[in-house]
Amino acid sequence: MVLIINTTSNNELSNKVNWLLNQRKTDFEVINTADMNIDHCIGCNHCWLKDPGICAIKDDYGAIVQKIVAADQVWVISDTALGFLNHNGKKIFDRIIPILCIYLEFRGNQMRHITRYAKPADLGLIYQGEAEQAFLQVWLEKCAVNMNCHSLGAYPVTELKEAAICMH
Repeated sequence: MVLIINTTSNNELSNKVNWLLNQRKTDFEVINTADMNIDHCIGCNHCWLKDPGICAIKDDYGAIVQKIVAADQVWVISDTALGFLNHNGKKIFDRIIPILCIYLEFRGNQMRHITRYAKPADLGLIYQGEAEQAFLQVWLEKCAVNMNCHSLGAYPVTELKEAAICMH
């Protein structure tokens, strides 16, 4: 299943993704977070130490993280600010931390967290606004290494059709 999390206020993007994926008969769900209450990660480590896998912040993100765990792919649609994801897109990535364990392992020559679940979802990014695609691509690849999954790529909204081809 493909999970698309639209953090922008542009619901037209969700409609375009719906149309593209319906054409391809892809199993997917789109979540529009513009009207949801999703707080930033506060780095309390509650999800690692006190209640493993459960975030201490009680907001609308709890239902989203459960869907992330069940998904094969997670795509985040985000606006940009200062050449990077804006705060709404970034907090979706930051709040994924409960699906990792506090324990570490070497992957290649890097120390990374062990994943809590057997098959973490692959990650993709669609961004709206000005940013360097190559920079976002490298950042997403590093996120994927952290999550022990694959990067599906970072695409500007002008390449939405190309991104949809990767959604399956």
